[in-house]
Order: sequence, then C-alpha cells, then structure tokens
Amino acid sequence: MYNNLFSPIKINKQEIKNRIAYPSLGLLYSYDSKFNDKYYNFYNEIAKGGAGIVTIGPVGIDFLGSGIMALSLAKDEAIPDFKKAADMIKSHGASPWVQLFHAGAYANPFLIDNKTPMAPSPIFSNYSKTTPKEMTLEDIKGVQQAFADAAARATEAGFEGVEIIGSAGYLITQFLSPLKNQRTDEYGGSFENRARFPKETIELVRKLVGEDFPVGIRMAGNDFVEGSTTDAETPQIAQVYENAGVNIINVTGGWHESRVPQLPMDLPRSGFSYLAMNIKQAVSVPVMASNRIATPDHAEQILKDGMADMVNLGRVLIADPFWPEKAKAGKPEEIRPCVACSQGCTDEIFSGRPVSCIGNARAGFEGERPIVKTDTPKKVLVVGAGVAGMEAAIILTRRGHDVDVYEKDSDIGGQIWLAAAPPHKQEILEYLRYYRAMLKKYDVPVHLNTEITTQMIKDKAPEHVVIAQGAKPFVPPIDGAKNPDVLSSWDVLKDSPFVGKNVAVIGGGAVGLETALFVAQKGTLTPQMLHFLMTYDELSQERLKHYMFNGTSRVTVFEMLEKAGQDVGKSTKWILMSNLKRYGIKVKTSAKVLSIKEGTVTYETGGETESQAFDNVIMASGAVAYNTLEKEVEKLSIPFSVIGDSIKPGKINDAIHGGFLSAMEI
Repeated sequence: MYNNLFSPIKINKQEIKNRIAYPSLGLLYSYDSKFNDKYYNFYNEIAKGGAGIVTIGPVGIDFLGSGIMALSLAKDEAIPDFKKAADMIKSHGASPWVQLFHAGAYANPFLIDNKTPMAPSPIFSNYSKTTPKEMTLEDIKGVQQAFADAAARATEAGFEGVEIIGSAGYLITQFLSPLKNQRTDEYGGSFENRARFPKETIELVRKLVGEDFPVGIRMAGNDFVEGSTTDAETPQIAQVYENAGVNIINVTGGWHESRVPQLPMDLPRSGFSYLAMNIKQAVSVPVMASNRIATPDHAEQILKDGMADMVNLGRVLIADPFWPEKAKAGKPEEIRPCVACSQGCTDEIFSGRPVSCIGNARAGFEGERPIVKTDTPKKVLVVGAGVAGMEAAIILTRRGHDVDVYEKDSDIGGQIWLAAAPPHKQEILEYLRYYRAMLKKYDVPVHLNTEITTQMIKDKAPEHVVIAQGAKPFVPPIDGAKNPDVLSSWDVLKDSPFVGKNVAVIGGGAVGLETALFVAQKGTLTPQMLHFLMTYDELSQERLKHYMFNGTSRVTVFEMLEKAGQDVGKSTKWILMSNLKRYGIKVKTSAKVLSIKEGTVTYETGGETESQAFDNVIMASGAVAYNTLEKEVEKLSIPFSVIGDSIKPGKINDAIHGGFLSAMEI
C-alpha cells in the first residue's frame, strides 16, 4: 500500500529498513542530563512501533551549549547508558542515532548555572533573552572538538549514525546567518567564512568516526527571520555539508524565534516539504523532509513525488508510536492522530515540564500505564460519546470489560465538533476518524439518539456506570444575557448561523477568541480562490490580502481581565493574537459587560460606562459541568465514575487522560 515508505534505504554503508525516521525532540524526562527509565521506556516504544531510524536527542556535547535539560555525551561516563539505549532500539530492528547539540546564543543562562552563553557574535538573543559572549578562536576549536568527541562516544556506545544540529537558530545557524554573525575574522563576513565553522566541524567528526559511519546534519530550509538566511541560499549551504562529508541532510523549517508557525496546525500538512525538495535538487545524498507530515498518504506522496528520500515523524510518533506498524498493515485509520495542538509537547517544554501528549495518555508514561487485562470483567455502561467517554469505552473493552456507550446526539464527538470549527482547527476532527475506527475494531456498541434515564439504567443493570455527559455553556449574570437573540459560542461554532456586519463576542478566553476568528473569516477568500487569483496575476498583493482577511463581519471582543487569551498555550498564543490583528478583530480588555439589550452592549472600562450597538451578540463565557445522573446512580447503589467535563470543564487532554485513567481503575 505504501511501497515507497516501506522500502529500505542505504545511508553510507548502513541499510535502514524503511523511510521513516523519528527525529530528535526535547523530552525533559530528567534534569541531570542522564538517562532514566522514563527515557528508556519512551524510546523503546518508538522503536517497537516500527520506525526505521530512532534518534535520541538533543544530546549535549558540552555543558555550556546544552545545560541540565538535555541528555549529554560530553563525558565517557555517559557511554554505558547510551549503549543500553542503542541496544534496546536495535533489538526492535530500528537504527539508533544520536543528535549532537549546541544551542549557542539560544542557551538559557538559568540552565547553565547562570553562566553566559557563547555565540559567533555578542548579539542579543530574542529567544534566550540574553547577550552571549563572542567565541574566541580557542572556543571555536574547543566546540568543534567537543562535537567530534561526542560523535566518537556515540560510535563506541553502538549507535549507527550521528546527526549534527544545524537548524532552529542554534549555534551552527548562528555562524551561517549574516544577522547573527558579525565577525571580522576567518569565521565571519563572506559566505565561505560563515560556512567555515560547520564545514570544519563536519570534517572533524568524519575524521574521528571513520569513512563508513553515517553522519547527517539537520538544517533550516529557510530561517524565516528577516535579514537571515533564506531558501535561496540554503542549497549552497547543503552543498558545503555534502562536500564536507555528510551522508544525509535533514531539512526542517525555520528558527524558534521565527514569526512563521513551524509546528502548530496553522501550518498545512507537509507544509515545509518544498524546502526539502529545494535542498534535494542541489545535492546527491539522501534528504529528509520534516514538519507536520501527519498521515501515511502524505508521507508516501512526498517520496513518490521525489521531494525527499525519507520523512521525519516527530510529534506524530509521540501521539502514536505504532504509526509505522499500522501504516504497513494497511490500517491508517487506526493511527491515533497528532493534531498539532502543541499542548502536550511544546507547551510543556516551554513551561519546564516533561513532554506528554493530549491524545495519547501513555506518552511519557509507557512504564507507568501499561494496558493489562482485568481479572474481574464487568458490564459497564458509558453515558456520553465525547472523547472522554470514547477513550474510556475503548480502554475498558481492551481490558476485557463488556461495554455499551449511550449518546443523546446523532453522532459521536461531543465538543470536538465545536473545537474543530475555527480557522486552522479542522485537524481536531481527526479524533473522530480515530475513535470511529477504534470503536469498530473493538466492536464497542454505540447507541446514538439515546438519552439515558434512571429507569434505563435499572433495566440494563450494569455493574459500573461511567458518566461522561460533558458540559454546557455558562451564562454569566449579565442583564439580558439570556435573551433569545443572544447567541452562544456553541451555537455559532456548531451551526454557523447568519450574523450581521457588526458582531460582539463576550469573553476573551480561548473559546471567545476562536469564535471571533470563526465569524471574521466568513466570506474571505478560500485557499483555492487565492491560488486561482495568484495564477492569473489579476490582483495586487495588497488587494489579495484585503480579501483574505476582510469578510462579511467585523468583530469586537469584550474581556473583563487585563489580558485576553490567558488560557491559550504558550507556544501558540502569539499565532492566535497575530491572526486576530490580521482579521481586524478589536479586543477590548478590562471591559466588564453590564448589560445586553436589543443588540446594545453596555460595559464598564477605566471607571467609565460606555455603550456600543451590534447586529449580533455572542456569549463565550466558558462552560459548566453537565451531570444529571450522578445522584440518581448513587441512589441505585451502582459503582460509578465521573469523567471529563462532567467533573469540571477542561481541555481535550483532561477528557482523554481522564477517560483512560478511569478505565484503568475499573
């Protein structure tokens, strides 16, 4: 079914069983730069799932370049732990690789004992919020030697390849970038001089590991930072790498400080594959494509079209380590999706917490949360087919319980339908594809259009009831909020009713802001129409942008707190806020709404009371738990669990993880 994806490939003298690589991704499973069981269990699961290459990393080559949050190969004493990891990965038929890492100016002083990071030039870093010291020639030679020594340790530990990180804004890209490298010696100025550091580093690594050992490099296809390297220059950089001795080039997007989304669902699937193709056309060694390659169909198409020779599946394999195995078996519908939300991975790392996954309750907990058969199977009734109820039902069935699901609506999914409605959020609907497949695979009966009553529970006589009824919109105590002409965000996101030219949204949390975007994008250019107009070159870029971001409604958001979007994840908030500006959405903060009467919103701000008339008013003030059965089930003396939003409205991860954990306890 996926002939290209599952064909072998040779990298130098090493044969890889398929074209799938798990790349280096920070996990933060320890704070001492050492392996522990959490790391071993995680990488074991990835290798077991069928990837051809499993890359451990980022792995520091010295303390100043990586600090306490990355694994380290800076000393010989680390070799035994790395050997254990390499042997484990090889036992599953995967090829173990290590990514060698140095952050340069991106190193956070807090993580390196408050020392000053070093970089090509002493230029303030927007990422680490510090000014590094300029590397001396001695520093340069020392770091290059550290790369080579770490590579040699990787070979001694039994790894079958090393990758040097030259992407994301880290040290090597800092040397290459005219924006960050303002040296006047042989390592700065001309392209040849700026490329000297990575060139010499690769050559030194090659010298220590030998000619037959695979060496790769991960490079930015375009820095996406004004004044830095673009995709017009990166092919020339790739040629330097090839000539210096690399055997494979892993092409990703831009820097961490780029204002172009690199990972969230705003980036279309396989969006940066064109950058890999750009490099592939300039070199003869294999090239990997990266970023948002979500499905086997997308991966196969990239290879079939000759855009790359391999694909990197990072967060996709955190969501489902068995993505390769399921694809090879011709069961892509059973792959648990990565919806590119960044909430369990990137947001957690940015907050100094270990990586998990909102959709995979076992990610990061592989050792603590094995799914085992129960010794006491029960008849279980699950009320509600939102993600919490479906997750619970599937895990319960896998554990051997007899499960029936009852849903009052005409379809499964619950609030997933609402969460997926705003612009760039349609990826969330992949959960429906997955749960439909799992319910079918495990033959879980789902009774739609059926609202459970106390009498029905008596008649069914379950031995356990799981209450997953979800939530309902919260109506705040605002005069006029309950008027029939006032819409709820749920109504708008679910049914997309007609709204007028001027619309108010009451509530500036995530739901309110996304509802505002949903309304503001009505009537704007579709991607297909934009492509058509650009093809025939009939409109200026200015007019194209006008029609892209100016639809049929103008939206104003009222938020009583000082800042809007306080419940939005760290790694994606800037994207949401910038999109609000693009669509011309006004956000009034510190604005307490007092009343809504006949379309007029009266609010208090700065000690003054003001009023503004709108064609429509939408309430987006959060949700409250919906739970009508708990007391009734309690009276029946039937054991029960309450999960998901029926306990307290939360995010998708609360629902899925809660559903999983409740099923493990029954």
